[in-house]
Order: sequence, then structure tokens, then C-alpha cells
Amino acid sequence: MSKILGLIPARFASTRLPGKPIRFIGDKPMIQHTYESASKSIYLDKLVVLTDDIRIYNAVKNFGGEVELTPDSLQSGTDRCAYYSEKFPEFDIVVNIQGDEPFIAREVIDKTIKPLLQIEEIKISTAATYFKDLELVNNPSFPKVVIDHQGFAVYFSRSPIPYFQSDEFEKKFIRHIGLYVYRRDALLKITKLPQTALEKIEKLEQLRMIENGFKIKVEIFDYEPVSVDTEDDLILANKYWTEKIRNRNIE
Repeated sequence: MSKILGLIPARFASTRLPGKPIRFIGDKPMIQHTYESASKSIYLDKLVVLTDDIRIYNAVKNFGGEVELTPDSLQSGTDRCAYYSEKFPEFDIVVNIQGDEPFIAREVIDKTIKPLLQIEEIKISTAATYFKDLELVNNPSFPKVVIDHQGFAVYFSRSPIPYFQSDEFEKKFIRHIGLYVYRRDALLKITKLPQTALEKIEKLEQLRMIENGFKIKVEIFDYEPVSVDTEDDLILANKYWTEKIRNRNIE
């Protein structure tokens, strides 16, 4: 039986929204929303926030979550996940949950984990959804992905892909959701590889995996992520939370 480790990398120094994990949505810091959402997963045996900042560390301690300080020198959330999971060989699957997805659905986490539980050859899986608002397709903040007939990623890009040269086809674009599930050995290998050309061009680290021959299984959901990256996103997240509380009270 696989043991599964859930990790939430969270850093303070976000360029567009400094202190993002401890900015409030309703009466809770965002990192608490993310932690509570992720803890609903039926598969995670352990859930830990990984941070390089004592303010985030204290915030997680205050609500009773599990948290560890990681070195400032680590460059990315993936690196933090590898650093922590290297110390725990008893976990053979590692789930990297984005700290800025405060309302991530349990079903998204669990269904993205499932391919690794069912098929030994699958080393990495991730999540995606179809764009409902096509105006967002041109926004580079929302990475796009194209997949093959078996559901594996062909390419990720900040540009709209594929390019529709005619109106013969219905325009459909797939939005990547930044949730990753790794076999622990694959995660440790990936983070020891140097950055690749396409990764540097697009600033998407999943391209390092593809360029080095790792196949990424993409699970597609009918789901609208509430991601927080800017002040405007935070306002929308607060509106979403207020509406959710209101609906809960009506029920």
C-alpha cells in the first residue's frame, strides 16, 4: 500500500502579492484555507506546509497545522518538496499542492493521485480544466497544455496552444492547474537536473520534465480554480468565500 505525502510550499516574497500566504480571506489566512481544503483528501497520510519565512511558519502553527522551515537557498516549490521528501523514504508518492489555491477541491487532489495508484509506469500526474472564458486564454499567467490521445502532456505554454488556423474546429483550450503528484524517486531525479532551454524560455518548470523524457499524465476536470496571484485575485477570493458562507447558512 502506497504511503502518500502532501506538501504545500509557501513563500513570503511573492512579486505581485507580498506575504500572499498570510493575507486574509474572510477570517483566515489563505494558507489555512489551502491546508483545510487539502486535508479533506482521502489519500493523504501526512500534510505539511513548507516555508522559508517565520511569519508563515507561525501562522500555520497558530491554526494547528504541520509546518517546516526550509532553506532560503531553495529556488522553487518543487525544490522544497524534494528537500523535505528526501528525509522520508517511507513515502513513495509526493503531492505538491499550490499554496495559492485556497479552495482546491478534494476530488481534484484525489483523482490526480489515482493514476499513480493504478498504473506503476506513471511517474507524474497533474490537473487541468477547459477554459470557460476564452478571454483568459491570452493571459500568460494561466499556462496552457496540450495532451495526446492517452492523456499525457505534449507541451505546456504561456501562449495559447494549439493555434487554430481555421474555424473548422471548435476552439478549446486546456488550462493547467498547478497540482503535481510524483513518485518520490522521480521527484528527486527531476530536481537534480539542470534547467532546460524551454523551461527558461517559458518559465515553466514542468517543461524540464518533458525535455528529459518524463511523461506527465493530465487529469481533466470540470472545475474553475480560484487562484490568488494579485490584489484583484484576493478581492475575488474574498467574494467567493463570502458567497460560500452565505450559501452554507441558507442551507
